[in-house]
Amino acid sequence: MKERIAILDGIRTPFIKADGVFKFLDADDLGAIVVKEILARTGLPAKKIDEVIFGNVAQPVHAANVSRVIALKAGLPFSVIAHTVNRNCASGMQSITAAANQILSGESQIIIAGGTESMSNIPLVFGSEMKDFFFALFKARSLKDRLGVLCSFRLRYLKPIIGVEKGLTDPICGMIMGLTAEVLSREFHITREEQDEFALLSHQRAVAAIKEGRLAEEIIPVPVPPDYKNVQAQDDGPRENQSREALQKLKPYFDRKTGTVTVGNSCPLSDGAAAMILTSESQAKALGLQPLGYLKAYAYAGLEGARMGLGPYFAINLLLKKTGLTMKDFELIEINEAFAAQIIANERAFNGQLDRRLFNVNGGAIALGHPVGTSGTRLVITLLKEMARRKKQLGLATLCVGGGQGAALVLETK
Repeated sequence: MKERIAILDGIRTPFIKADGVFKFLDADDLGAIVVKEILARTGLPAKKIDEVIFGNVAQPVHAANVSRVIALKAGLPFSVIAHTVNRNCASGMQSITAAANQILSGESQIIIAGGTESMSNIPLVFGSEMKDFFFALFKARSLKDRLGVLCSFRLRYLKPIIGVEKGLTDPICGMIMGLTAEVLSREFHITREEQDEFALLSHQRAVAAIKEGRLAEEIIPVPVPPDYKNVQAQDDGPRENQSREALQKLKPYFDRKTGTVTVGNSCPLSDGAAAMILTSESQAKALGLQPLGYLKAYAYAGLEGARMGLGPYFAINLLLKKTGLTMKDFELIEINEAFAAQIIANERAFNGQLDRRLFNVNGGAIALGHPVGTSGTRLVITLLKEMARRKKQLGLATLCVGGGQGAALVLETK
């Protein structure tokens, strides 16, 4: 990159399990909440924003180009342009790198980037028979024609295609994401006990981070609809009483006969949003602003979908070639915990260079949750805030991507 991109600040909502207290908030509602808050915290006037870019996977049917809807709901001027990006689990990172490219090209100076996902509200989709039935009903002109169409209805038309299930299945290899974790558990000989041990660590670290107020620094409390009498101020996934015994009681979920991946050593489906404000390093200096940190470099890599969990390994190695850095240069790391098996597979692929003492020190997605369009942004915010607390200079944020990709970003604080 010809110039570092300054990240002025970043915040997020709590991450809440799907069908929880955020189920009445759509993806655009969650996004608007964090955009309003990030503007209030930085003190930047709304008219200074040139563009809004949000990552989102489910694409709510009521809000085409959800970024534009978010921008207007948050009170930004009609003149502020917006577009939505989708790179599956890396959508929240794609928004950041897309913003960086817009800034570096001179198309925009100050951009709000982020991610949003309401997995509670991923729609149920009906099949082609139901679609044809409705089309025929709409085309029917007379009462007789309408009655004829209605008489053709069959109960099987109501069988839904569950959006979240289809969205988390790779259409090329045909595997739901949990089965790709099973592929890696077998390839790298990862035991059930090792996966449960890592899942327990994620909860323990997240609970400690909550108790010590570290996660509160990145979370905005959200009044909960429909009556708004209660406020949600923290993630609802971390379990203080989580134990090996409780995890070991769970049965394999994706491969019920010979598998090792359970709901306990996988991330939950979640609702949540995150946002940050980006500009060039020179523009931040000109405005007299002290950024939270800087984006120095990034890389995306592709691999076969059945092994998608190794995306971080491929993306990081590409990033190291581009920058000349080594794994030893990174003082802190955030890596998305889609599955414990996937994390351990990357540890083994790196042959010990991915140091567990340095990554996900505040817990990860197994405990915190994984709203798929948001997690990429959350990783960057969590990393930069922890780097600031520990006075660390160089960090790495990375994740695997459904469909067979990986993403990796180099972040600096000085």
